[in-house]
Amino acid sequence: MDIIGVLKQEESKLQRQLGAIHSAIAALNGGTKGAVSLAHAGRSNGTSSKRTMSAAVRARISRAAKARWAKIRAEKGEVN
Repeated sequence: MDIIGVLKQEESKLQRQLGAIHSAIAALNGGTKGAVSLAHAGRSNGTSSKRTMSAAVRARISRAAKARWAKIRAEKGEVN
């Protein structure tokens, strides 16, 4: 029995229910300010933190993309 998995499912269910309650309250108040789902809300005050990638991750993604495009060009027979 996976207790952690069950607890995470219960947490997810409760977050959905809480989001529905927030949406209902916002609708009753006549605004949509509180209708943001909890999955998209960064902090409790509704602001989100900026997400950044490290230079190493950007370089790795760049190398992977270049390799994919090189493979596609090679299959088409294009030479650049």
